[in-house]
Amino acid sequence: MQLYFSPEFLKEDAQVLNIVDDKNKAVGYIAFLIEEKKMYVYGQLEEEGVSEDFKDLVGPYLEGLSKLKSDLEVFQYLSVGGKKVEVTTQSENQ
Repeated sequence: MQLYFSPEFLKEDAQVLNIVDDKNKAVGYIAFLIEEKKMYVYGQLEEEGVSEDFKDLVGPYLEGLSKLKSDLEVFQYLSVGGKKVEVTTQSENQ
């Protein structure tokens, strides 16, 4: 299943994005809050069967946002079907 972001609220230091499927049905959300040197990421996706698609969607976006400030510390809590998932970025793998 293809997943896409649908912006709900966008500001310089905060974002709320709906996650929709290819039929434009909302299946979750993700929120980013940035305060000085910290970024908080919260997200929920309903269906367990698309957790890899969720990670593939969120990972690059999270990496792009983390490049806003070089010393930005990222705190995240993402869940799929009520189970916590970890999304790693390329910069974390190095």
